[in-house]
Amino acid sequence: MTGDLSTPPRGLRLREAHAHLPMLGRSLSMLRLGDCVSREECIERVAAEASRGGQAVGSGGDEAWVLGVGVRAEAWPDPRWPTREELDRAAGGRPCVIMSFDHHSVAASTAAMRAAGIGDGDADPEGGVIVRDPATGRPTGLLLESAAMRVWHAAPEPGASERPAIIRAALQHLSALGFAEVHDLLAPDWLGPVLAGLHDRGELPLSVSMFAPMDRLSEFAASAPGWTRTGRVVLAGGKLFADGTINSRTAWMLDPFRDPLPGHERGTPLLTVAQMHDALAACQSMGLGLAVHAIGDGAVRAVLDARREHLKRGGGDARATPLRIEHAEFVDAADVPRFAELSAIASVQPCHLLADIEGINRLLPHRRDRVLPIRDLIDAGLEPGRTLIFGSDVPIVRADPGDSIVAAVERRREGMPASAAIAPEQAIAPDAGWRAFAAAE
Repeated sequence: MTGDLSTPPRGLRLREAHAHLPMLGRSLSMLRLGDCVSREECIERVAAEASRGGQAVGSGGDEAWVLGVGVRAEAWPDPRWPTREELDRAAGGRPCVIMSFDHHSVAASTAAMRAAGIGDGDADPEGGVIVRDPATGRPTGLLLESAAMRVWHAAPEPGASERPAIIRAALQHLSALGFAEVHDLLAPDWLGPVLAGLHDRGELPLSVSMFAPMDRLSEFAASAPGWTRTGRVVLAGGKLFADGTINSRTAWMLDPFRDPLPGHERGTPLLTVAQMHDALAACQSMGLGLAVHAIGDGAVRAVLDARREHLKRGGGDARATPLRIEHAEFVDAADVPRFAELSAIASVQPCHLLADIEGINRLLPHRRDRVLPIRDLIDAGLEPGRTLIFGSDVPIVRADPGDSIVAAVERRREGMPASAAIAPEQAIAPDAGWRAFAAAE
């Protein structure tokens, strides 16, 4: 293999193709829990944060929340999350929410659940799971997917006056890593105007393309003429979620998890093929693209089926409505050639492999050979930098592009033996990996 694992080729402009700017900016000053080695250490750090007063964003005093990010419970010797009672004690009764590194699971204290309107007898919300003690049926405090987001968003959000500083910090962080372009994959309504303001003040170090939540895309498109800055701040399309994640056991799989959530043996589909087809048609009518989060092989297949249906029903030139499949962490061999055949872009984050090794080995060992089949996708016609693009999903994992190069080339974390590599036959050369980071000309 040729090329450098840590340094991009001279003159290459880098693109971070999957980021979340508002959360990145906020996370830079939040309690970071990603390096905790046990549940006990996690609880101790929560208690220390609570003793300092918690997060004062939007509130203060006794009402300040304790917010933490980056939890990797699957990497702990005992992969059980802290219970709500443990968080109640650690946070001293304050509302407390700690989020998984993949942003699809949270553990919440009783006060936080109460603030989100989730009671002991409530049913699971649509697209979400309230995890319950099998003996008592009482919520444990662990919440998945839409239930997790409901509690997380119950915490105070930064006000309008705080937003420019948050986004400026996120952009400066990415610029320092060498990026010239970034794609935000779940932009809030206020992001376009904030970015335009930074641009107009000469404070925008990167060009930014935004993908808005699909249910807000029409409003985004209507407001875009006021904040678009050609070549620098643009609306690129809509965003949908077809499934969850590996570690939360909500990724939509073709085969069951080894240790599934009860009633979710193959994960949690969040959309139907028909719903994704309708989204593609709506994006086509607005001249925009569509990005779909699809981690499991079942979700990837469903997105490709929706694209096929869209084209069959007169979708026209597929290139006019770009479709990005975000993550594509598991792809069945039968679906690999369909990416090129259906003009679907594989927007992958190889660095996720480094964080997901324990989850893959414990929950989906029988599908290890289908994890991030990057070499197969290239051999089937995808072109690095154009139809195969790399990003990180920052702040879910760090944005250092070298992490993705290591993952794509070595297929394991530094220091692990070669025998620990995940699907080593899918390794690619460093130069192909760096080309997948190449910014648009």
